[in-house]
Amino acid sequence: MSKKSWIIPLIVLLAAAGLLFGIAGHWTGWQGNRPDQVTDDAYLRADMTPLSTRISGTVRKVNVSDYQSVKAGQAVIELDDDDYRAALNQAQAALAASEASLADNQAAKRIQDAQIEAAKAGIVQAEAAIDAAKAAIASATPELDRALTELQRQQALFDSKAATHQQLEIATAQKGQLSGVVESRKADLARAEGALVASQSQLETAKRQREALNIKDDVYKADIAAKKAAIVVAQVNLAYTQIAAPTDGTVGERRALVGQLVAPGTQVIDLVQNEVWVQANFKETQLTNMRVGDTADVRIDTFPGRVFHGKVEQLSPASGSQFALLPPDNATGNFTKVVQRVPVKVVFFSGQPYLDQLRPGFSAVVTVHTGKAGGRLDGGQ
Repeated sequence: MSKKSWIIPLIVLLAAAGLLFGIAGHWTGWQGNRPDQVTDDAYLRADMTPLSTRISGTVRKVNVSDYQSVKAGQAVIELDDDDYRAALNQAQAALAASEASLADNQAAKRIQDAQIEAAKAGIVQAEAAIDAAKAAIASATPELDRALTELQRQQALFDSKAATHQQLEIATAQKGQLSGVVESRKADLARAEGALVASQSQLETAKRQREALNIKDDVYKADIAAKKAAIVVAQVNLAYTQIAAPTDGTVGERRALVGQLVAPGTQVIDLVQNEVWVQANFKETQLTNMRVGDTADVRIDTFPGRVFHGKVEQLSPASGSQFALLPPDNATGNFTKVVQRVPVKVVFFSGQPYLDQLRPGFSAVVTVHTGKAGGRLDGGQ
């Protein structure tokens, strides 16, 4: 073999090796620095809310059909509310009874207040009677003393034959009369003192009963607060018999029909919100210059030849594999490097035709114009 016959293949081989080395060493940088990043791993998405029951009951009415548009607050499913309405009426009746008990206790407190005032008036009256009796005794005692002295004098005169029997009898009668007056005043004093003790006892008893009524007042007020809370719970449970759409959107297939018994947590229907966006799964090597605000073109298989325009709203904080049920653990076993995909949320600009015909799950091809292309809405910051 001549020397020239193997020089040419060697040169070709060296050139191919150099080219391969150059591509392998700079491919990632070249791909990340492209002004337009494209992926066909993209799908339309929308927020989906599974509507479920909070209480158990029987489905009384289904107000929507499959795939029907609904407005926020529109009742989608109605459960039989007889039991919950009866529970609400019962709670309201219990509240009325507690309020009546409180009102009755208030009336009893007013009666007790009147008795306290009457006892105080009785004390004042008894004290006045005591003072009057003491004054009467003090007034009659000197007269009795004089009558006793006069009786003794008349007795001495009678014994010495200097006074008549009639004079002695008059002195005796006067002393007896004044003694009766003093004893009567002492009896009045005793009665007044007894009335004072009785009035004081009545006052103390009335005050204790008034304190007991105050305690009952607190009990009734606490019971009323509990009954009001029970009414709130009953009202909430009654409201749960109406399963309403939280936002505007379109319902999916019905999972509950009239007459079906449902338990708490049963999913009865899905609600798909009207706002549709794109989840584009770009390779990690494509995110070098991609930022929030970059403009994007979206081509959807359902509408060939039409381009929808939007912008990058958010980049996922982690690759899609990190949100998997079982994230990969590359620290164990054999390792094979795989380029990861990172979800990027792209929202559509409003006012474009056919936006209302887009459905979650449609396939799409997304082209993001990065800041190197001057397409970022935030000025490339």
